[in-house]
Amino acid sequence: QGCLGRQQLLAAVRQMQQLLKGQETRFAEGLRLMKSRLSALHAALTKAGPEPPAASCPALQAPAGGRKFGTKYLVEHEVHFACDPGFELLGSSTRTCQADGSWSGQEPRCTEISACSSSPCQNGGTCVEEPGQHRCLCPPARKPRCAQLERAQQCRCEPGFHMSGTAAASLCQDVDECEVYQAEGAPRLCAHACVNLPGSYRCACPAGYSLLADGKSCEDIDECALSQDNCTQGTMCINTGGGFQCVSPECPQPSGNVTYVKTSPFQCERNPCPMDSRSCHQAPKTISFHYLPLPSNLLTPTPLFRMATAAAPGRPGPDSLRFGIVGGNNRGHFVMQRSDRQTGELILVQSLKGPQTIQVDVDMSEYLDRTFQAKHLSKITVFVSAYEF
Repeated sequence: QGCLGRQQLLAAVRQMQQLLKGQETRFAEGLRLMKSRLSALHAALTKAGPEPPAASCPALQAPAGGRKFGTKYLVEHEVHFACDPGFELLGSSTRTCQADGSWSGQEPRCTEISACSSSPCQNGGTCVEEPGQHRCLCPPARKPRCAQLERAQQCRCEPGFHMSGTAAASLCQDVDECEVYQAEGAPRLCAHACVNLPGSYRCACPAGYSLLADGKSCEDIDECALSQDNCTQGTMCINTGGGFQCVSPECPQPSGNVTYVKTSPFQCERNPCPMDSRSCHQAPKTISFHYLPLPSNLLTPTPLFRMATAAAPGRPGPDSLRFGIVGGNNRGHFVMQRSDRQTGELILVQSLKGPQTIQVDVDMSEYLDRTFQAKHLSKITVFVSAYEF
């Protein structure tokens, strides 16, 4: 009951045959049109003149006292520079050939590193450059200023010096402020290093940091923003405390029915799954890469990273989320907790002492009516500096 009769079936088959015949005719017409357009394009290219030479930039030379890496000067090609031992690079360590035929960045120069640049002389000594080395000259003895007041003589030293010796032969000796203030509980003169000077002192910062206007605090130098990195093409520069890292995140290799495609420099998306592949549907739908620079011994607890969900327009979003730490090489320092209904936070609960690099993987699973919908994975790399600033 309800089945079509023989005549009805024959009519349906004839109708389908006519429909397919019409589709076949249109398909053949489309092919003919495509062949005609390809033939016209081929003829036009054959008549065209020779292809213009690829745009290039003028040749670059290695700086005096340094080396050059890279011999191609075409657009988007890079040339890298480095200095020989005993020299430091000024300018750009990497230059890229631009579409207008000019090189990016600044011309590199290698300048000889001064043996006195690190202020090696202590106690107010003066550094003197010599071939291949340096020597320190001690400051001349300073005598106090004395005045006769009534029947007594009173003497004093300039600020930053203290009096020593006998009353008849007293001298003014430099006060080492760095040593005086390094005692436990004393106020800290410098964020990093203190260099004693005759009658005074100055603060110094480690390599990769610059001294701030207050004369004692250190600020990280962003080598990536200043094009002072040597990251090659295909990698990305990540600024870290006192330096930088060149990264090149890659999608996971294909495994069974699970394959990924890179949709941005820091994200991979899973290709569509076969309907019957449960393992594919359980695999992360997206994988994102994140890089966090941190100072050493950061106060805890401190939120480091947030994950959230957003529904596509016209589609219901998940009504439940689950967050968790699913991988990495140091899980004990972190916890993952919900901050609101749609957001989870990665919290640093134990201080990290640098320098070290830590990987932690966190995921977010979406559920609708208690049914699993999708999973999103974030791979977080934490670069911990050697310093607390």
